[in-house]
Amino acid sequence: MLDVCAQLSFRLVMKTCSLALGALILAAAPAAAQSVSKTEACTLELIVLGVGQDGGAPQLGNSSDPAWTDPSLRRLATSIAVVDHQLDERYLFEATPDIREQLYRLDQIAPTGRRPGLDGIFLTHGHMGHYTGLMFLGHESMGAQGVPVFAMPRMADYLTSNGPWSQLVRYENIALQPMHDGVAVEAGRLSVTPIAVPHRQEFTEVVGYRIDTPGLSAFFLPDIDSWEEWETWQDGTALRIEDVIASVDVAYLDATFFANGEIPGRDMSGFPHPFITHSTERFADLPASERAKIRFIHFNHTNPVRYPDAPERDVVTEAGFNLADEGEGVCLDG
Repeated sequence: MLDVCAQLSFRLVMKTCSLALGALILAAAPAAAQSVSKTEACTLELIVLGVGQDGGAPQLGNSSDPAWTDPSLRRLATSIAVVDHQLDERYLFEATPDIREQLYRLDQIAPTGRRPGLDGIFLTHGHMGHYTGLMFLGHESMGAQGVPVFAMPRMADYLTSNGPWSQLVRYENIALQPMHDGVAVEAGRLSVTPIAVPHRQEFTEVVGYRIDTPGLSAFFLPDIDSWEEWETWQDGTALRIEDVIASVDVAYLDATFFANGEIPGRDMSGFPHPFITHSTERFADLPASERAKIRFIHFNHTNPVRYPDAPERDVVTEAGFNLADEGEGVCLDG
């Protein structure tokens, strides 16, 4: 696991101009984010708790992964938290299989006297890396009481109708909070809007989250089939990712794979994720201020950008984009 002090050393704090809210996508673009001293007081903070794909890294069955012997190379499944230091509120986005380690890390960064100290968990969808951590709230583990879990209708029905998740509902370890596409939910000083996207929907809807605060705004989208499919999507609201990026101050976007060919012997052209190479090519003509908002996340264990010294990381950053790191923080104060 990563040393907590090492994580804190590369936490990022950002500021920019505040925005006026629109119904779903803001009409006016925010000003470019500015870096400020990380020692500056921040009352609302987004913290990255994991950057890996669902199985994390190293992944089961891959005994040659150097992360087995070098803990600094391990990556937890993708998750972020938004902490209101002023109100002592903590909101978790995704309940991953790594939730134990992630809540420990969160406790080091933003300690609270409450247990588990979560004022809400927002789930994007029903794939293993995004909800299965709920099991640790059950009576075999923490035995939590009434943790609010925000979920779309099919996701909520899936949890209610299928064991062992239904036991969490029946024992009131969690309290399901229904959400609907494009409808904002107020959570403390946050306004959180689920935005449905095309991605494998075998059991549940798949959403990204727009997170608005009295100051800045963020977009969190760890999984999507493709940017192009979203533009012409018939089963939900069709949107251009560039318009979403323009309307927020920071955007954490799906970067599961770097390029076709990274999994030996397989044609990856049909994989339901946009490659980093494709995303950077598509976004290449955006102004530098727009490219700087993008922080790629959700790296598969085969994705070379998970390694700190990989030349592929330089390719991304030299093009004006960013790669999410575990432990980084973004100040959402206006």
